[in-house]
Amino acid sequence: MTVVAQFGNPETRRRPGNGVLSCSKLVWMKARSAITRRSVLRYAAGAALSASLSRLPAAASGSAIQFVDVARNAGITFSHANAMSSEKYLIETMGSGCGWIDYDQNGLFDLYLVNSAATQRFKPRQALRSALYRNNGDGTFTDVTEKAGVGAEGLFGMGVAVGDYDNDGYPDLFVLGYGRCILYHNNGDGTFTDVTARAGVANLGMWASSAAWFDYDNDGRLDLVVANYLDWTPETNQYCGNQGPGMRSYCHPDNYHGQAPTLYRNNGDGTFTDVSKTSGLAAKPANGLGIVTFDYDDDGWQDIFISNDAQPNSLFRNNRDGTFREVGYEAGVAVSEDGNSESGMGVDAADMSGSGHLDLLVGHLDLQLARFYRNQGDGSFLDATSSSKLSYETFHFSEFGLRFLDYDNDGKRDIFMANGHVLDNIDLYHKGILYAEPKLMFRNTGNAAFVNVSDLLGPDFQARHVSRGVAVGDFDNDGDLDILVSNNGEAVQLLRNDGGNANHWLQILLIGTRSNRDGVGARLKVVAGDLTLYDQRKGGMSYQSAQDPRLHFGLGGRTRVDLIEVRWPSGALTRLTGMVCDQILAIQEGAGIVKYSFPRVPYR
Repeated sequence: MTVVAQFGNPETRRRPGNGVLSCSKLVWMKARSAITRRSVLRYAAGAALSASLSRLPAAASGSAIQFVDVARNAGITFSHANAMSSEKYLIETMGSGCGWIDYDQNGLFDLYLVNSAATQRFKPRQALRSALYRNNGDGTFTDVTEKAGVGAEGLFGMGVAVGDYDNDGYPDLFVLGYGRCILYHNNGDGTFTDVTARAGVANLGMWASSAAWFDYDNDGRLDLVVANYLDWTPETNQYCGNQGPGMRSYCHPDNYHGQAPTLYRNNGDGTFTDVSKTSGLAAKPANGLGIVTFDYDDDGWQDIFISNDAQPNSLFRNNRDGTFREVGYEAGVAVSEDGNSESGMGVDAADMSGSGHLDLLVGHLDLQLARFYRNQGDGSFLDATSSSKLSYETFHFSEFGLRFLDYDNDGKRDIFMANGHVLDNIDLYHKGILYAEPKLMFRNTGNAAFVNVSDLLGPDFQARHVSRGVAVGDFDNDGDLDILVSNNGEAVQLLRNDGGNANHWLQILLIGTRSNRDGVGARLKVVAGDLTLYDQRKGGMSYQSAQDPRLHFGLGGRTRVDLIEVRWPSGALTRLTGMVCDQILAIQEGAGIVKYSFPRVPYR
């Protein structure tokens, strides 16, 4: 993902104590390595089709929908500090994340924003902290960080993961950072307690990026898996890039060693055991950035996918005995269809074809492609990037936070990507590539073929930012999906979806009893007339961020839901029939629909 300027022979990369060699041609070798003549021809074909699709009538492209940035008007004043310095520490360009959490369980989703901290070269005027904002239910938010006790002061934060690890009905908060992590236990009274030491999940000495709460052993308790990045330290920081004013750049990750993921098993008593080695995960060190847990082979056990930076991606298949086997190459998701490792960043999984099998989406650096891997249903995936028409459209962007989502509720999941380069001086090296980049929305035209509709979604959507974390959720409970974006060194954006609920929809909150309370690992089927949709309650997703736990289904013009089927991790089955649409349902394992309030938030 991060890049180092290289000159001439690939072996001449600068190392500590050596000068940068002077050559006339600058090449971004890691980015360009994935481009072949065959690929270029595909990009050209994709460009022609995308151009023709972009001339679709306005109604067909969802242009009535606008995304409006309401953060400032909502009282969200948080701005991320990236701790930028002349030393170009890698941690400056990597974060950070954001997340949704209904911490007070009132049916209104609150938000958490991760911040950095002081470094040897960056001394802020005031101590930095992460922030928790309470949803007031009237379109505004209130900063309750101090009262809640979740500021994570002194932690150079990266990401956040939300999960109810003790099944007490109140979601807990795991904040990831460079060198350590923090677990905040939700006390159920609006406050949290730092229980990191007792729980044993500090992840000391690791550079944690993204994490997922999931129940890998199906024992009814949420376990925790952490994607770790590099062994970089300020002491091993190197000079990368050309000599000259303003030319120093952030180094390529290959200048350092990757770190293996960490897996913590929930002991059921408030503590966790590090089972990274015994589970098999520690045998696969890599430059981990994004993570998603999902059941790719439909055996009832969640597997782990980690997108790795400049190394093959990792797919850990759950052996159902407490161990995992890495099958990335075998399954076809380790590298691109041309056999190249790419700069894996954001990731998500969803069924995009109606097959019931979840496909994968992986974001990459510019001059690579956002990869779409189609699940073949036999344990393997096909790189369908070209046939999906994503290739040309993502070639000049660096995709960090991304999600599959049905933004227009037409019953077909679309793709959102938040972008921003990793080099603040990229324009000095590569004309046409920008540090701050616009966001992308790809509308699903059917059978997982996409058209770029980004220019139709309003000026706030098109504004250029250095975006990183993305958390998708319905903060106003109006039935369409809003997007929270954390920007590196900038103010946060809360993009409210205006118009997406013109079509019908359904949302489902799962409450496990025999299974973990969050229902992570549950598999759902929703039938509305001629439309059949599948989804899973996944862990992780996107980049360093925590998603709205409710499962969202766009229904188009269909007004009734004929069937909801939930297969719980415990093996239990819940079947519900004959429901109206345009509502948020809470479904409890063993009980069916239970009363739960989700107040509608008025527009401001």
